[in-house]
Amino acid sequence: MAPALLLVSAALTSFILAFGTGVEFVRFTSLRPLLGGIPESGGPVARQGWMAALQDRSILAPLAWDLGLLLLFVGQHSLMATETVKAWISQYFGVLQRSLYVACTALALQPLFLPQLVMRYWEPVPRGPVLWEARAEPWATWVPLLCFVLHVISWLLIFSILLVFDYAELMGLKQVYYYVLGLGEPLALKSPRALRLFSHLRHPVCVELLTVLWVVPTLGTDRLLLALLLTLYLGLAHGLDQQDLRYLRAQLQRKLHLLSRPQDGEAE
Repeated sequence: MAPALLLVSAALTSFILAFGTGVEFVRFTSLRPLLGGIPESGGPVARQGWMAALQDRSILAPLAWDLGLLLLFVGQHSLMATETVKAWISQYFGVLQRSLYVACTALALQPLFLPQLVMRYWEPVPRGPVLWEARAEPWATWVPLLCFVLHVISWLLIFSILLVFDYAELMGLKQVYYYVLGLGEPLALKSPRALRLFSHLRHPVCVELLTVLWVVPTLGTDRLLLALLLTLYLGLAHGLDQQDLRYLRAQLQRKLHLLSRPQDGEAE
């Protein structure tokens, strides 16, 4: 009983850490750029041109720091997803392999404990050039509102897709639950179409995340760096085809049917 309790406690700790990081990620990618408000100086920020910015150490230094943080996250996220590393982790941590991967990803983004990385140490570049900026009316009013609506829709779609992909399994909870009850590995019970999908698709929310990254009222230098690098990373890891789309559509319909069954019972 004691080992089972330890496994469940570790999986729940990883889940809580990942959930808190997810909330902070929404704030970092959506709420801060959309509702950031007026700079502390109280007035418009004097921004440099692109050529001048390439020669300004006060702009290049934070950009280099942000690039290092992103590369550290991408390296962790990619390295721990390789079959070699997963096999090594499974050898020493067993069923907690997925929970450990989720926890390390959360720690790389925004840990609750030291060391704090990407989202806590991210350096804004307020004086850097911008690719676009909605400052004149009516764009200063309508563009942020449109961006806000698109971000809300994107996050709702992301949560829906996570439901289709079995959120408990993505977070590593289901693996521990099945192990404690002696049910085996959850992936062993998946259909061949599901295994085919999971074998080559690591990021099922690619389009929605790209919308969150790029659709902002002001695309400054540091946001451009974040959007470019994560777009490249998501593009390399994204590989849906028509067969995958048919499978996902069937899964969504099945889960929506399961969610609607209690309501059908009440109606009867």
